[in-house]
Amino acid sequence: MRILAILTVRDEGAFLLEWLAHHRAAGITDFLVFSNDCSDGTAELLNRLATLGLIVHIPNPGPYHKRGIQFTALELASRHHLIAEADWILPLDIDEFVNVHVGDHRLPDLIDAAPEATAITLTWRLFGNAGVMRYEDGSLLDTFTQAAPEILHWPWRAAMFKTLYKNDGTYRKPGVHRPRAPRPDRLEEARWFDGHGRQLDARFLEGKVFSDFGRPNYGLAQLNHYPLGAMESFVLKADRGRAVHAEDGLGLDYWIERNFEDEEDTSIGALRAPRQAILEGLKADSEIARLHAAAVDWRHRRFATLMQSEANRALFGRLLMAAPSGVLPAALAEAIRAYSRP
Repeated sequence: MRILAILTVRDEGAFLLEWLAHHRAAGITDFLVFSNDCSDGTAELLNRLATLGLIVHIPNPGPYHKRGIQFTALELASRHHLIAEADWILPLDIDEFVNVHVGDHRLPDLIDAAPEATAITLTWRLFGNAGVMRYEDGSLLDTFTQAAPEILHWPWRAAMFKTLYKNDGTYRKPGVHRPRAPRPDRLEEARWFDGHGRQLDARFLEGKVFSDFGRPNYGLAQLNHYPLGAMESFVLKADRGRAVHAEDGLGLDYWIERNFEDEEDTSIGALRAPRQAILEGLKADSEIARLHAAAVDWRHRRFATLMQSEANRALFGRLLMAAPSGVLPAALAEAIRAYSRP
């Protein structure tokens, strides 16, 4: 079985190896990675990984889709031969990590657990900052273990999902959260299941990108989402901007809607041993190790440069002052949701 991950990155060289090691341990066989406008050596690191046959790297210098760089990359991906060769496809971001709870914690085990599925939604579980100020070179997965509760009633985006879908021709193009361009004559055959093992209704066949609120969604699998990281890293992320909806900035509002620390979740550690073995194997290549270290050093230097700006110092100060985000009771969340439903 060939499972393809599609990834778009910019200046993420310091995090790339752990992401790759984890997802190879999780059963992904092929990686199609797009990069753009990198200053930290990410492109060179991807080139080295590609030379070793571990990924396929495609530079994505633009011009970009009006909705952002990621849309451009996915459009390019839709025409790549790896799409045609894949049995299953899963577009991901660098801060998203598949976390399967069944079998040997690998994606083939998830597919086996929902044998009728042609698409499986992996709902985000948001992991907060845990009060970490300094960026250090280490395991993101071992550092940030405090997460939102399993049932979270607000904000909407906390229930967003990414879709692992069967490449059977029903959908002709990959999308950020779900496959696109469905063939109307094939939709009757589509069977969508969620990460809890429930078959989903017709609303999910086209357009929907949110799991249903008010019930557990992680019984078989979840998507660990680490949108914040260390405070220093968030300053760099805010400066870089978004890959989707590039016109929208990142500030304290983004932070507050994601900084939940209500429950400890270390379940992704089930793959720690194979992940670590793969990671050590990658770093055994001297060029990969050098490029990774250079990307880490770049992040430290870039933060120091950004802190010469009053706007960035103000953002950093606000992050230091901000408390973990509070969970809204269901009644208050419903009062907000009554005015706007996705």
